[in-house]
Amino acid sequence: MTENKNAGTDNNGMLKKSLTLFDSTAIVIGSMIGSGIFIVSADMARNLGSPGWMVLAWLLSGAMTIIAALSYGELAGMMPRAGGQYVYLREAYNPLVGFLYGWTLFLVIQSGTIAAVAVAFAKFTGVLIPWFSEKNVLLNLGLIKINSTQILAMIMLIIQTIINLNGINTGKFVQNIFTLTKATALLGLIIIGIFFVKNIDAYNLNINILWDASQGSGTDMIHFTGFAVVAALGTAMVGSLFSSDAWNNITFIAGETINPKRNIPLSLFLGTTIVSLLYILANAAYINVLPLRGIEHGATVAERGIQFATDERVGTAFMQVVFGNSGSIIMAILIMISTFGCNNGLILAGARVYYSMAQDGLFFKSAGLLNKNNVPGLALVIQCVWACLLCLSGTYSDLLDYVVFTVLLFYIFTIAGIFILRKKRPDAERPYKAFGYPFIPFIYILAASVIMVILLIYKPNYTWPGLIIVFLGFPVYFIWKKINK
Repeated sequence: MTENKNAGTDNNGMLKKSLTLFDSTAIVIGSMIGSGIFIVSADMARNLGSPGWMVLAWLLSGAMTIIAALSYGELAGMMPRAGGQYVYLREAYNPLVGFLYGWTLFLVIQSGTIAAVAVAFAKFTGVLIPWFSEKNVLLNLGLIKINSTQILAMIMLIIQTIINLNGINTGKFVQNIFTLTKATALLGLIIIGIFFVKNIDAYNLNINILWDASQGSGTDMIHFTGFAVVAALGTAMVGSLFSSDAWNNITFIAGETINPKRNIPLSLFLGTTIVSLLYILANAAYINVLPLRGIEHGATVAERGIQFATDERVGTAFMQVVFGNSGSIIMAILIMISTFGCNNGLILAGARVYYSMAQDGLFFKSAGLLNKNNVPGLALVIQCVWACLLCLSGTYSDLLDYVVFTVLLFYIFTIAGIFILRKKRPDAERPYKAFGYPFIPFIYILAASVIMVILLIYKPNYTWPGLIIVFLGFPVYFIWKKINK
């Protein structure tokens, strides 16, 4: 199959090339940093029971993310078009594989993440304005109960969709502001936790159990070694990998990037490296201030530790130790800024995939048109509507549990596509070639495959539902093709 030369344009206008290297890197960083870094360490600590193993899980996740980004750079340089990963899969394999990715992205990966991040924004707004609470039910429809948190989440999505309907320059301006703000705030948290507020008791406790992998607490604690540690590490990395995801979103917007053959690969490397370092250092700060092990119903922040931080909010527990009672408010503001910036990047990028699919006849035809501001207006609106419905359904958090497996699956397929395209198109222009090819890309495929096998064995609830969602795309693809004809 030859590459679709019309992808990225249509007869009612052209995508505007407006994103510089700085803008592109800000989208990578801003899309990656949401609320995960402030929350998922609690579950990881319960899975591993050891500061050393927990930091290693973040280190491995960061290394995998950077390797994947370096590998994607080759594809981005070859095919700098709107749609990014969807286009890579379509060209390396066939339109069906590309559609399965786009279908899963729309149904769960992108829209589900957008909904979850919006609700996280609303929940932390509730720390400042208690009226926004899941307990404040405004409308009871029986199966569906609409609360004030869901309403605020949907309002946020509508506002951000309107921002991005006004053009790529408006969207990137908002993205740059929020990315700079939250990256600076996270760096401030790291500096405070590592250099200024060291909790000697917590630090000594953590050093004593640095590599003592365990699960449970008190008399129920189980210590383990060997393959059990590898299995625990693989399952714990669900959190760190999910928090590190969405770096590939910049590939979706390649059609609007200045000099994309250079700037997309470079922004992928810079963005993933910066965020991975921030994440590892943030966890070092947590360990410097809070004991990793704790008691589930402990009376104080220190007694609960990282493992049993209230509502999984490790970042909030950290801030309470540093700033006292006002720490909860400071962290709530930081997470509101972080989630708002994260969702702006996700909303901006996701619509470009559906735009590209529509031009291939695999999505609503009108989603392949640009509005007067040269952005895919209807694709943005459709994405907003579906994400709002997921907010109302309350099932988005369950859906997100399922996507880590499918995300890894499509990353493996995409990186394997480098090997395929090297054979299919040996003479194609490659301004940038995958770092360490073929060994480094193969290491990613191998590592991701090991994690997927571990998840299949130890967390089947995370895997089979995601695969079912992918498989449902098969009949939809053929139905859509038939209707399109």
